[in-house]
Order: sequence, then C-alpha cells, then structure tokens
Amino acid sequence: MKRFAALFNAIDQSTKTTVKVAALTSYFQEAPEDDRIWTIAIFSGRRPKRAVTTTHLREWGAEVAGIPLWLFEEAYPIVGDLAETIALVLPPPQTETDHGLSFWIKALQGIANGQHDDRKAFVLDAWASLDPTQRFLFNKLLTGGFRIGVSQKLMTRALARATGKDEAEMAHRLMGDWDPATTTWAQLVEQDDPAANASRPYPFYLAYALEGAPEDLGDPAEWQADWKWDGIRGQLILRGSAHFVWSRGEELMTDRFPELARARDFIPQGTVLDGELLAWGDDAPQNFNALQKRIGRKTVPKKLLTEAPVILYAYDLLEWEGADMRQKPLQDRRATLEILCKTLPDDAPVKLSPTVPFDTWDALADIRITARDAQAEGLMLKRKDSPYLTGRKKGDWWKWKLDPLTIDAVMIYAQSGHGRRANLFTDFTFAVWKGNELVPFTKAYSGLTDDEFRKITTWVKKNTQQRFGPVRQVTPHHVFEIAFEGIQASTRHKSGVALRFPRMSRWRHDKPVSEANSLDDLNEMLSIYG
Repeated sequence: MKRFAALFNAIDQSTKTTVKVAALTSYFQEAPEDDRIWTIAIFSGRRPKRAVTTTHLREWGAEVAGIPLWLFEEAYPIVGDLAETIALVLPPPQTETDHGLSFWIKALQGIANGQHDDRKAFVLDAWASLDPTQRFLFNKLLTGGFRIGVSQKLMTRALARATGKDEAEMAHRLMGDWDPATTTWAQLVEQDDPAANASRPYPFYLAYALEGAPEDLGDPAEWQADWKWDGIRGQLILRGSAHFVWSRGEELMTDRFPELARARDFIPQGTVLDGELLAWGDDAPQNFNALQKRIGRKTVPKKLLTEAPVILYAYDLLEWEGADMRQKPLQDRRATLEILCKTLPDDAPVKLSPTVPFDTWDALADIRITARDAQAEGLMLKRKDSPYLTGRKKGDWWKWKLDPLTIDAVMIYAQSGHGRRANLFTDFTFAVWKGNELVPFTKAYSGLTDDEFRKITTWVKKNTQQRFGPVRQVTPHHVFEIAFEGIQASTRHKSGVALRFPRMSRWRHDKPVSEANSLDDLNEMLSIYG
C-alpha cells in the first residue's frame, strides 16, 4: 500500500499532466503485477464492491478516535468525505505493514460476507497498521467510492510509455468486460492478441463543442453534418456468433436491449457499429423521456418493449468483415455503412442515421434551429476525410448544440458541497411560482464561479430559516437563471416536470423574486419541447 499511497500523493499534489503521467509510468514499471492490474481497474471505474456499510464505518471511526458519534457527524460534512474524515480523526498507527494494494483488496473481498465482529476486527487492525494516507485509500476501498484525479486517457498514455506499446492499442486493450480478480497483467497488457475477447468494444471517438463560427472550419464541402441525437451513445458488436451492446461509459448493456439480438439475423459477424440507442416509434426517434423508461432496467417487461422499442441509429462503421476500419476516411466508412443498411429489412433493430445535406454554413445554421423538432440536441460536424480516433480530440469532429432552454427560478434550499467545496453551499433547490406559492421543481449545483459560491454561502448562513439535516431552508430572495437541455413530464416531482441537465447559468441580481417564472411557463415549455 506504500507504493500506491506514494502514487496517489504524486497525482493529488500536482495539476501538471506531465507529472501525473510520469508518476503513473514509473508505477506501472515497478509495482507488482497484481497491484498494477488493480490500479488500472480502480482508475477505470472497476471498483471493488462495498465491504462495510458507511454507518458501521462512522461508528467504528468515532469509537477508535475516542470521540462521541455526534461530534464525528458534525465533522463529516465539514471535511466533505467520509474516508478522509475517518483518516483524520484516528490516532497514529501502532504498527507498520508492507502489504500491497492487491492484498488489501483481496482481504476486503474475503470479509465482505463475514460476520459483523470479524469485519470490525479486520478494519480496526488495518487502521492500526496504516499511515493517514494509506488509511484514506483503504477507506475508499472499503466504501467502494474510489475516485481520483486521473482520466483514463492519462492512464492509457502512461501504460503506453511503460510498455512501449501504441497508445490507441492500449486504450483498446482496456475496454471490455475484463475482471481484475481473474485477469493477469500478461493477458491484459502484454499478449499479442488483445482482440481475443470477442465482446471488446473500441474506444469511442468524442467531439468537442464548436468553439467559434462554423465558417472557421473552411469549405463546407469538406464536412459531413448529421443530427446530434438525444439518446445513449453505443456500439453494437457482432463477433463469434454473438452480439454485444456497449455504452460510451463502458457499460455492457446487451440484456437491457433485447431487440438488438435480431441484428444477428441481418448483419454479418465481424461487424462493429457506432451509433445512438434511441426509443423508436412512428418511423422516427422518440424523445429521451421514452428511452429513460428503459434505462436502469436489467430486465424489460413485454409491455415496455412494445411501448418503447429501441433501435441503434448507426452513423459509423468501425469494423467490417473482421477488419478494423477506423483508419479509413469517414466518407469511406460511411459508404460501406450505407451499403450495409440498404440490405436491412424495415423492421430491423438497426437503421441508418441520415446525414444532413447542406451547401453553405448559413443554410446549415437555419437547419440547426429545427433540431428539437427532429428530437435532436443540435448537429455533429465531421470532416469527411477523418479517421476514427480514440477519446476526445480537436479538429475533425465538433458538436454544434442548440442553445439551452432557460427559466428564472428562486433558490429556496441550500446544501454543502463535497471535496474541496465542502465548506461552501453549492447544491441548491429552485422553485417557480404557482399562484402565490413557490413550488420546487429542480436542483442544480454547477455553473457559478468559486467567488459566487463564497458569496452565496455567506448569505445562506445569515438567512437560514430552518434546518433539515444537512439541508437549509433559506429566505426566498435570490433569482437564478437555470439552463437545461430538455423538459419532460414527471410524476415524481411536485411540479409535475423534470429537467434534463439543469445548471445555474446566471445569478440574476437584476431580478426580484416576484419576477421569477411560473409553473405555467414551465408547462408551456413542456407542451412545446416535452
């Protein structure tokens, strides 16, 4: 654990990419292979399952620290992180251990289903032998909530340098449904056939938001435009007489979309499609609300399969006849994709996402305005000669989204943030008018500067009316412009509506509470955009 703690400190104490990559590279060259595998797993979101409840950890931490539980509970929201709070209050370690990262993870897996007293004894013994940084990391492993300031891109770059392999190849090796408990370093990183796992997807190519005017991109004839769909980005893989569906977040979702199994009847093996998973009806994409009914379900009842059938709206071809197509120009990949889709029957669960023809940037701008009518968020602009790259790259692919919808709302509740913002109020509940009553309708926690968060925190402390645990009810006084990407009906909210990706876009110092928007305004938006 000492080596992993040193890596954590090197990463945590620097904002420089070069420093983080150097620390990771050194670690991947020197650490034991089991520790390397688990480090890759942790940094790529494959965290161990929680071994102990947070309630027990709080109780045990207060007990070992010799402080009353109420005092621990008061400290926790100030620190903002349970693992760090425990590490800070515990007394100095009594012994020292040389056990590595993989030892502790395997030990935690071994006690997960054990008796309460055995789990407690194990945790207390571990605390007694680890220094504060190691305790913090051990606590993160305990809670299963491990997050660290390393992107998968940086980790992939470090692995490529440590092994001498191509960065794009390394990114592909890390994709898929591999288990750190059963996968060796050689299998994951060193073997010559990384595609042995038939289910493995390709790393997704991600676009940046368009930074200037589209005219800055040059000749429009060199660009392809298509709709930016409001669904789930996914890859459909057909290999080895099977099919697999992966989300952009590397989640295997095959069982959640059983309709796509029929793709094996029409599409040859050795094919990988990139596209958007969308609810489909009346020969057109449906809004995200229809798809949301399917999200999170491990099994889908027949009624929902009928009400909200899902298709893959394909817009790129990454593998064809078993060959990697990613280095071919987009226009060539698209031409092959169009030929494939012409052979599919009308009721196939895969359809070709159409391009948006245009001659001038001005004409495309007029088309973009109609995106919501097409159930889209805007447009994608892709250079016709571009390869399919790995990760987020600037230059060849851009997303040109619509301006968000906005509503002016009143802040009525506030709650402290987490991590570096644990001492600030950053999470707010907003309301709109319904007659003379303020009705809550959304929460938001992003969009303001640190200085604005500090100012609103000072105000909240002076204007708290009631406390409900960590939540404070405040005097209705401040109006904020809330920006969001979509609106839908909701039976879970008192207002009857739910927003998609709400955030604070402006603090309206110029607007009194009486001039905030109403629930009627939201319902009007719902009738237009819902």
